[in-house]
Amino acid sequence: MRSLPLPLALAARLTPVAVLACAGWALSSGPEATTAAQDKAPDRTGTRSTSAPSTTAAPKTYTEAPAPCDSLPEKTVTSLVPGAGPAGKELPSTDASVRRTCSWNALKGYDYRWLDVSFEITDSDEKAAAQYDARKAEKSGGGAVPGLGDAAYSVVNLTTEDKQQTREGVVLVRAANALVTVTYNGSDFENKTAPSTDEINKGAIKAAKAAVAALAEAGGTG
Repeated sequence: MRSLPLPLALAARLTPVAVLACAGWALSSGPEATTAAQDKAPDRTGTRSTSAPSTTAAPKTYTEAPAPCDSLPEKTVTSLVPGAGPAGKELPSTDASVRRTCSWNALKGYDYRWLDVSFEITDSDEKAAAQYDARKAEKSGGGAVPGLGDAAYSVVNLTTEDKQQTREGVVLVRAANALVTVTYNGSDFENKTAPSTDEINKGAIKAAKAAVAALAEAGGTG
């Protein structure tokens, strides 16, 4: 077999399917061979494009964590943590672009309240879902919160230390590739009791809804 001309060999490295048709025409110049090569080329091209795996990564809905201390309206902070300043205090983070937390706490009279709002950005929806499921499994006894993010879970627990009760609620939310965690707890130091389960649970969910809204606004989508 005679060797292919240089331009044809070069084209073969760039478009192998099209060159197979050209090579058939070069080796047998009959019209039937030309027609057969042209008929087969589109079929081969179609098969390759259909079966070839996509290498394009799905875009992330959220690329960075929003400012956590700006995530709650002032009236939400003052209602949940009486006596606390609306600014809150951002906690140190090893990577503020993907993980940020703000904390508010205050003692008003004998009532103490603590509220944390945390945002975490993962590489994909799948990773966020896996982390959400793992954290949910660690906090059994709660229930789903409908209509919040892609998935949300709330749980409230009561602890007692030196006869002082503290009731803490945690709300976990997954929104696309982001995770939002709200922790809200309280104690009454006068009679050593704790706020009711209903008060803590509703307060934590209220903060979580505001935080998810802030996340969506900051991300532009979601």
